[in-house]
Amino acid sequence: MSTVEMEVFSNPQLIVMTILMFIGGEVFTSMVGLYLRNSEPNQAQKAEHNIGSAYPNPEVNFVHTLELGLTTVAESNRLEPKESIPDQSQLMYNSVRLLGFVVLGYLLTVNVMGTALVWIYVSFVSSAKHVLKNKGLNLFTFAIFTTVSTFANCGFVPTNENMIVLKKNSLLLSILIPQILLGNTLFPSCLRFSIWVLGKFFKRVESKFILGNTREIGYLHLLPSQHSKDLVGTVLGFILVQFALFCSMEWYSGALSGLNFIEKIIGVIFQCVNARHAGESIVDLSTIASAILVLFVIMMYLPPYTSFIPIDKDKRNQEKKRKAKFVENLIFSQLSYLAIFVILICITERKKIKEDPLNFNVLNIVIEVVSAYGNVGFSTGYSCERQLKPDGNCVDKWYGFSGTWSDEGKIILIAVMFFGRLKKFNMNGGKAWVLS
Repeated sequence: MSTVEMEVFSNPQLIVMTILMFIGGEVFTSMVGLYLRNSEPNQAQKAEHNIGSAYPNPEVNFVHTLELGLTTVAESNRLEPKESIPDQSQLMYNSVRLLGFVVLGYLLTVNVMGTALVWIYVSFVSSAKHVLKNKGLNLFTFAIFTTVSTFANCGFVPTNENMIVLKKNSLLLSILIPQILLGNTLFPSCLRFSIWVLGKFFKRVESKFILGNTREIGYLHLLPSQHSKDLVGTVLGFILVQFALFCSMEWYSGALSGLNFIEKIIGVIFQCVNARHAGESIVDLSTIASAILVLFVIMMYLPPYTSFIPIDKDKRNQEKKRKAKFVENLIFSQLSYLAIFVILICITERKKIKEDPLNFNVLNIVIEVVSAYGNVGFSTGYSCERQLKPDGNCVDKWYGFSGTWSDEGKIILIAVMFFGRLKKFNMNGGKAWVLS
């Protein structure tokens, strides 16, 4: 979702953007939070208090963690009572410290390997190398920029056309697909697996402690075992649904024209994976069916760790009995805020909606707003050919639809981006509103 063409940036500017994307990514910022938390004064005493309150009695703890749904029976059986754990405060400190190193290793490994694979591909595959050379792009800069952007789910690519110009390079798309998942929707599951591998082969007691005490560790991206498994199934299920709808409606359309069977399969998978949070694209979104766009809007709206978890009846009843605070009654749901943002933008762009309804239609505005909220970057763009009153001075540009908005509309969209990045602090809003 850019308001300028990407190829106007020089090589040094692309490198600066790469650094900003790297340090602004969710994995990096969460890792910094871990190190800062572990460097606080009296951290050992705080850890001891957390563990002591969590394990005053092993039998009580077993029931308590099961009721909260924060652990599975298998995990609970692995929990050790306080008396059997030597120096628990130090164990907590070491566990958080180890977790920080695991996240750092995970971050560096995926980005370094991804950059190496992309650089090798564009260096030795003539079709990709020819495209980048004609655009005056440095091959290594393209590799590291695209890898970091993909892992951090920024959606930026140094080419004006995003990945459309490289849609025939199926192997390149196949290299990027895992990076999208590893950096966002599947990060908790892969992180948990990495910690399990560390404990399995290196016999680290901290690994077992981290996996069995996700709640006490307090790291947002470290989910309980069952939740991590459900997350994998949900992510794959969403991709399958999008893939089925996209193929059924666009297989013989102009969007996928010129691609063979394998290229279409890889391309559609790439497009569907990007619909959750990455935002890179191999097609012009304005040309695909509206039903697919609506499904993409739903996918962009969903938080990254959305998963299907059967609701425990007792937990649901307990939630109903919880007394709502006054402030919670005043907070709207995420969907309500998005509706307000869409209305505000429709007000600021009302003149263009009236004069240029094919470009400035409500669906395109909704896609832009939800894409900004989900930090995705999908955009339908703007086409001079769709103008009802042709403007001789109009020139098609390779940037997002929001690039043609008024300054007021752009400011509102910036606010939506910040709101989307901080949505985790308001995920439970709107419970005071009951529809019946």
